[in-house]
Amino acid sequence: MKLTHHQKQAIYDQGFVKISGVVPQVMVEQALKAANHSIGEGMNKDDMITLRSRSYCPEIQSDPVITDLFNQTPARSLAESVIGEGRINPVSNGQIAVRFPVFQEPPTPPNPHLDGMHSPHNGVPQGKIMNFTALVAVFLSDVTAPFSGNFTAWPATHHLYERYFREHGPQSLLQGMPPVQLPEPQHIIAKAGDVVLCHYQIAHTAAVNVSPFPRYAVFFRLTHVDHEAQKEEAMTDIWLEWEGMKEIVADGTAT
Repeated sequence: MKLTHHQKQAIYDQGFVKISGVVPQVMVEQALKAANHSIGEGMNKDDMITLRSRSYCPEIQSDPVITDLFNQTPARSLAESVIGEGRINPVSNGQIAVRFPVFQEPPTPPNPHLDGMHSPHNGVPQGKIMNFTALVAVFLSDVTAPFSGNFTAWPATHHLYERYFREHGPQSLLQGMPPVQLPEPQHIIAKAGDVVLCHYQIAHTAAVNVSPFPRYAVFFRLTHVDHEAQKEEAMTDIWLEWEGMKEIVADGTAT
């Protein structure tokens, strides 16, 4: 399974694309069962801020019931169709991300970030930028309305940040998010089994969840096989590690 030309164009223009029905329902249910079993064993309230920042259910992050959501479904071939066949480092774990309902009226607006920036609880070392190539979100529950814990993205910000890092250098990210004018965020509506494939350099977050239901998703952070040698260059040349995007990039038809 590969992305279509139209879907690749969406990644070029917007920085992300949703693909429906990628993961079979039986695999979604197995992953949900494993996560809910883990949560049912209990969580220390003092650990919640770390679990939200890193991953819930850390003991099953590397279990095949989680990693197979990427490795044994079309999610892998979809990603390879834009990054390059055989050009993705092995994926050995996933971030199990649950957004529980909160009492907030009105809900607070989403606040954007880029992954790989240090915070006190996310495990990224201070003074380092842990960027990667692409983010893949696998939804394990339906997200049917805004402010339901949605994966939320600011379209086309990969182009804005590319220009900013060309002018100010990738290390400027250590000072905080680039001070650029952002478009309106998009709360992504999805069903269990859907996948969002997202460029690393897209501003994103999880929206506040004021629905009655937890939102379950698993996130996989993909790196190109040459990433360590060119990780800063990839922030100023955002298609460097996207070999399957060459024709789209050559057209230069960003909107």
